[in-house]
Amino acid sequence: MNTVAQAAERPGRLQEFWFYFRENRGAVFGLWIFGLFVVVALLADWIAPYDPTEQYREHLLQPPFWQEGGSLAFPLGTDAVGRDMLSRLLYGARYSFYVGIVVVTVAAAGGIVVGLLSGFAPKWLDTILMRVMDIILAFPSLLLALVLVAILGPSLTNAMIAIAIVLQPHYVRLTRSSVLAERSKDYVTAAKVTGAKLPRLMFITVLPNCLSPIIVQAALSFSTAILDAAALGFLGMGAQPPTPEWGTMLAEAREFILRAWWVVTFPGLAILITVLAINLMGDGLRDALDPKLRRS
Repeated sequence: MNTVAQAAERPGRLQEFWFYFRENRGAVFGLWIFGLFVVVALLADWIAPYDPTEQYREHLLQPPFWQEGGSLAFPLGTDAVGRDMLSRLLYGARYSFYVGIVVVTVAAAGGIVVGLLSGFAPKWLDTILMRVMDIILAFPSLLLALVLVAILGPSLTNAMIAIAIVLQPHYVRLTRSSVLAERSKDYVTAAKVTGAKLPRLMFITVLPNCLSPIIVQAALSFSTAILDAAALGFLGMGAQPPTPEWGTMLAEAREFILRAWWVVTFPGLAILITVLAINLMGDGLRDALDPKLRRS
């Protein structure tokens, strides 16, 4: 009877997760900012005042509305060819969200599969897979992504492929270490005794118990993907003009940094705030999902 009462009083997994997550104030703040980022990305067509590629030649490099010469028609000013900065920033959120989703999905899916194979594979195959991952990790991530995009050709799609390849080893090593820790536990041995095949052991039995660190890594990789895509765009190897991607906007504004501060400052702030919010949220996820970090 007491056991039943205790079970009834025990909070559900979602309630327990939220209890530990909200203890981190920075993570809650990051979650709100990320939520706003997602809403802006999804509703850019309706909330942006102008088409992001439309040029208003009579309003070249118009300052924000609070400065002399500014106008509420263009609240954050215009760029060198008269495009509305606010509209381009809002649409830029969509591109950044798209980059984050695609890169994390591709990198995590491939990394989890290779990590599971490595964890259950014979020693010789495990060694080969890990040495390949070590070779990829030996290169600076942005430099390797830059080389891959130079080979594939500059475009946003190729930039996403390159960033996903660069981030994949982190998922492989994380999944492999989790699998090695879980593989010797009693529930895995019991599954083997009952005749479970290798694919079932990997994806049904072991993988669900390895997801916590992978989820945290996915949140942190999301911000890394946005940052790397912006860096490649800034170097001219990512999204190409006139795409309203934040890194590309920075690249187009380089020559106006001294006389038109807003064309550089606002895209830079958008990248800074978004990446910071996602990193704060990732810290909260780590605190909530890792039992070792929970406060008693």
